[in-house]
Amino acid sequence: MNNIVVGIKKFLSNKNTVTVVGVLLAIVVLYVGYNWRINQAITPVTVPYATQTISPGTEITEDKIGTIEVPPSMLKGNVIQSVSQVVNKYASSDSIIPEGSLFYSRYVVPKEQLEAAIIYDYPEDYVLYNLPVDMENTYGNSIFPGNYIDIYLKVINSADANGVVSEDKIMIGKLIENVRVIAVKDSNGNNVFANLDEKESPSLVIFAVPEDLHILLRKASYLRTYEATIIPVPTSEGLQEKPGETQLSSNDLRNFINSVTAMTDADLAGNS
Repeated sequence: MNNIVVGIKKFLSNKNTVTVVGVLLAIVVLYVGYNWRINQAITPVTVPYATQTISPGTEITEDKIGTIEVPPSMLKGNVIQSVSQVVNKYASSDSIIPEGSLFYSRYVVPKEQLEAAIIYDYPEDYVLYNLPVDMENTYGNSIFPGNYIDIYLKVINSADANGVVSEDKIMIGKLIENVRVIAVKDSNGNNVFANLDEKESPSLVIFAVPEDLHILLRKASYLRTYEATIIPVPTSEGLQEKPGETQLSSNDLRNFINSVTAMTDADLAGNS
């Protein structure tokens, strides 16, 4: 055993031998590194691509996505390499994704980042309504898109049954129920919850209601003489398997609003 150790020491003490071994090791390292780099450069990568032209603001569903193997040299820019990062996202509002194109992160966005996202997110025959809000009446910014709210109406100095205005008389009640929130915007029109690291104050809660309820809300918002206040109240309706339909809650409040505003043919038809 000692002879082996002595032999190794003599072998390593020979400068020429050490030089040769060092050169051989360097060649091996270079060879392995070179081959690794070559393999990295030529091994195909599977990436998603558009199987059809996708218009601005259009949802990228599974039927619009295929996969293809491409050399890494083609992956220039911010190419998306995973189908999961594309499916159910949207083509950005200012871009068209051509058929056969790879997907780039600049042109693929979540729904809430679409400039006009809210126009795609409510039922046909409904009308959008912007309700001014603040931190207090959103319960400390606790009303989120997708939540359901009830709409209450508070009226001060309401008229009595004979049409006489009574001072300091307050009427309050639930006007509309089961309203789904579409968006919450700040004073600059930005999505309050787009960046959770920056705590923005809510300025508008946006939702949609049927046309007759939309007109009723508009009338209520213009009752300056009666100091009308529209109040959003969060509910747990969104937790139900099938949330209830958006509907009128109080005929008394509707009748009051209509009694102090001009009636149109549509109003008369709706009340018949």
